[in-house]
Amino acid sequence: MESIKEIFKIGHGPSSSHTMGPCFASEEFIKRYPNATKYKCTLFGSLAMTGKGHLTDYIIRKTFSPKECEIVFNYDKVYSYHPNAMLFEAFSENRKEGEWLVFSVGGGSLKEENEDRDKSKNEIYPHKSMNEILAYCKSENLTIPEYVKRFEKDIDSYLVKVLEQMHITLNNGLSSEGYLPGRLHVKKKAKEFYQKYLSNPTRESLVYAYALANSEENASGNIVVTAPTCGSCAVVPAVLLSFQKNNNVSDEKIIEALMVAGIIGNIVKTNASISGAEVGCQGEIGVACSMASAALTYLENGDNYDIEYAGEVALEHHLGMTCDPVDGMVQIPCIERNAVAAMQAYNVASYVKLAGHNHNITLDSVIQVMNETGKDMHTKYRETSRSEEHTSELQSQR
Repeated sequence: MESIKEIFKIGHGPSSSHTMGPCFASEEFIKRYPNATKYKCTLFGSLAMTGKGHLTDYIIRKTFSPKECEIVFNYDKVYSYHPNAMLFEAFSENRKEGEWLVFSVGGGSLKEENEDRDKSKNEIYPHKSMNEILAYCKSENLTIPEYVKRFEKDIDSYLVKVLEQMHITLNNGLSSEGYLPGRLHVKKKAKEFYQKYLSNPTRESLVYAYALANSEENASGNIVVTAPTCGSCAVVPAVLLSFQKNNNVSDEKIIEALMVAGIIGNIVKTNASISGAEVGCQGEIGVACSMASAALTYLENGDNYDIEYAGEVALEHHLGMTCDPVDGMVQIPCIERNAVAAMQAYNVASYVKLAGHNHNITLDSVIQVMNETGKDMHTKYRETSRSEEHTSELQSQR
């Protein structure tokens, strides 16, 4: 498996696959053809269908600026390798210098068509499944954070930056007011929820406020941390930072919890997908809830098998969740989904604490089912914004 740094990336929202990934791809193409006078980028599949709502065209033009980059939306062609395809072309005096077909496969990661989806360029961990990791940790008497540190010597310093950015994003979101960009005219609610928490402190109001703050910052195109994606970026920080506030937990312990969350997300990414365009929202919010549930279980002194169980329960009960953003924007239902999933993580951790880790279904099995479910899901429910009845219903209510 790759480094868990691939799960926690710092960058601009609102989408890791539709904003962050295209930004990284544009930067790479400029390095390949720095002397070109003009560029062109054709967007295919989900990138074409929801690109405007996800600011894909905006971030590509901004990255290529001051040079011109023509954006073409191809709504008809969908590559079998992955729905999020981009074809970059470089020109000098109307002569093509070169082209590059690249895919944004989720979480800001990029792949080329000739790359094996199941293999990474930079393998860090020798294990691919949760069962393998559990067996190794048992034989070596390791906790999950100890396992991570064994294979990633520099991970602590990186996660310090991740945690710092989570706090920055949270604070910015809690102080922001007004409306989110776009024609949906969605009002920001995080500050309002936090004021309600201050007047009547409950765990629920704090978790919701924290989740809304992160999601609204993401929807505004501001800097967030993928966990595992931009669209699901609020679940893990809402759970971990609310737990830290209520229980006076050290940053060092929260960083260890991030390691646990990162391993869960990494296993899913390795064996299935964290791309809503490929497997629906079960691969984003479902995985985020699984990561948060496992991390919270660790903070509540659960052992490795409790952690695995928490990850399994959370993901299992998001199976089949569609990704159908209204108007192609990461706002409705995305923001509320983050808030509800964050609270669900607390419920899962509580359930596992009562149940113990004696269960019949493994996390690895659920990941396999999630992958198969995503493949069977109709394309209109995989981040294409094709389910027009949602938009029509919204407009009729105004």
